[in-house]
Amino acid sequence: MGLKLECNNEQEILEIGEDLIKLLNTLLQKAGEAEGVSEGEVALTFVDDEEIHALNREYRGIDRPTDVLSFAMNESLEDEQEIIYELEEGEELEDGFGDMLGDIIISVETAKAQSEDYGHSLNREIGFLFVHGFLHLLGYDHQDAASEAEMMGKQEAVLAQVGLTR
Repeated sequence: MGLKLECNNEQEILEIGEDLIKLLNTLLQKAGEAEGVSEGEVALTFVDDEEIHALNREYRGIDRPTDVLSFAMNESLEDEQEIIYELEEGEELEDGFGDMLGDIIISVETAKAQSEDYGHSLNREIGFLFVHGFLHLLGYDHQDAASEAEMMGKQEAVLAQVGLTR
């Protein structure tokens, strides 16, 4: 199967063309290779600030827009409600997620503003956010300076492989 990218567009700020999708798929392959991940699916959704604000408030308790959110399928379920399945006789439980690594949601509105603030292309900013989100799906975080530096180094290395440097 390999690594598969599924893209969804739920915003009207930017037309999501085949060139951008191809770039993001290449970034997924490069990031997966760097992390030793060769199988799985990532669902990427492009939204506006209003939608990411609502998601950030609902799932993180933070009442403001953000640039990227990641929802890993393999996260701990300690804080999740237990789900009870009733099976028919002879039926086996399937998780329904297959090889799904998780979801990445990017606010195109915020990405556009950040690309202007940082003085680089929108493709570079979206690529940066996508790789950042992918690393979160794999369990990376940036709660302290050391882990943030590690993530930043990994992101920049992948981006450099496709020519998306600052």
